[in-house]
Amino acid sequence: MLAGCWYAWKYHEHFFRVQLNKVYGMYYVYKGDKAYRSLKMHKAIKFYNEGLKLYPGHYSAWYNLGNIYVAYEDYYSALHAYSQAFKYNPNMMIARMNYGIISSEKLGNFDAALDQYNEILKTDRHLLSIPYVYNNRESSKDNKAIAYYNIGVTYRMKSVYSSEDWEQERLYLSKAITAYKNSLEINSQRYDTQYNLGLAYHIAGDYNNAAKCYCKAINLSPMSYEAHYNLAVLLRKLKHYNEALDEIEKASTLIAALDKNPALQEYAGIIMSDIMKDLYTSEAYKKSLKKSLEEEKNKTQKESGVILVNGKVSMNEEQEKAITKKFATCSYLSLLEDED
Repeated sequence: MLAGCWYAWKYHEHFFRVQLNKVYGMYYVYKGDKAYRSLKMHKAIKFYNEGLKLYPGHYSAWYNLGNIYVAYEDYYSALHAYSQAFKYNPNMMIARMNYGIISSEKLGNFDAALDQYNEILKTDRHLLSIPYVYNNRESSKDNKAIAYYNIGVTYRMKSVYSSEDWEQERLYLSKAITAYKNSLEINSQRYDTQYNLGLAYHIAGDYNNAAKCYCKAINLSPMSYEAHYNLAVLLRKLKHYNEALDEIEKASTLIAALDKNPALQEYAGIIMSDIMKDLYTSEAYKKSLKKSLEEEKNKTQKESGVILVNGKVSMNEEQEKAITKKFATCSYLSLLEDED
C-alpha cells in the first residue's frame, strides 16, 4: 500500500500539491472570513492574502479583500482584488459593479467603469426559478437596472469634465438620459434613477422633462430633500416663485429634520431668501396676496391637534398622513394642470 501511495505521489505530485495548497488556502480564508465578520480588518487582510497565495481561485476572498481595501481608501488595491474576483468567476456581477463604481467615482477612470457595466449588460445568465427555494430572475433584472443607472451616472460625470466642449457635453448628457430611461424600464420605482434623470434633463436645459422627473421622484420618496431642492431652483428660473418657495420650504424642513450638513442648511436658507425676494417684488405676488387676504377672512381657524410627549411636539397619525401627503405633492403639477 505504501508503495502504491509513493507511486501515486511521484507521478501525480503536482495534482496532490495543488489539492493540498487548496486545503491550506481554504483554512486561511476561513480565518479571514472570521476576522472580516468581527471587523478585525488588519487580520482579515493578512489571512486572505495567505489563503490566496495558496488558493488564488477563491473569488469570494478576493471580493471581501476588495471591500476592505475600499474601507481603507486603497482604491488601486481594491480594483486589483475585484478584477481577480471576476477573473475567477466571470459571472460575479457585484465585483464588476464595485470595480466600475470605484473606477468612476474615486479614480475618474470612466471608460474602465463603462467597460464593466457593459459586461454586466452582456452577461447572459441562466435564469433559474424554483418556487420557495431559489430565484435569480429578480436579481438578474436588478443587476441590469443598476448597471444602466451607473452608466447614466458615469456619462453625466463625463459631461462635467467636458464642460469646455459643449457638443461633447451634450452627447454625454444624451447618453446619460438614455441609460437612466433604460434603467427605469426595468425598475420604475427607484427614486435615485428618477431624480438623476431629472438632473440630467435639468443640466441639458430641458426644464419641462426635468420638472416632471423631479415630481415623479418626489412621489416615490416624499421625504428625500434633493428633488424638492432642485425643483425649487428650476421653478425659480422659470419665475414660478410661489411654487419655488413651496418646494424650498419642504427641502429646508427635510434638511433640518435629517440633521444634514449645516452648510447645506445655510445654502438652502440663502436660496429661500432669494426666492422670497423675487416673489415679493413680482406683480403676481401682489395679486396672490390680495386673494389670500380675502380668503383668510372667510376661513375659520381649526384646532391644530398638536400634543406634547416628554416636552416635545408630537403628532397623531392623521397629522402624519397629512404631512406626508403635503410633501408628496409636487408644485409643478399644478402648473401643468393650469396649462392644460
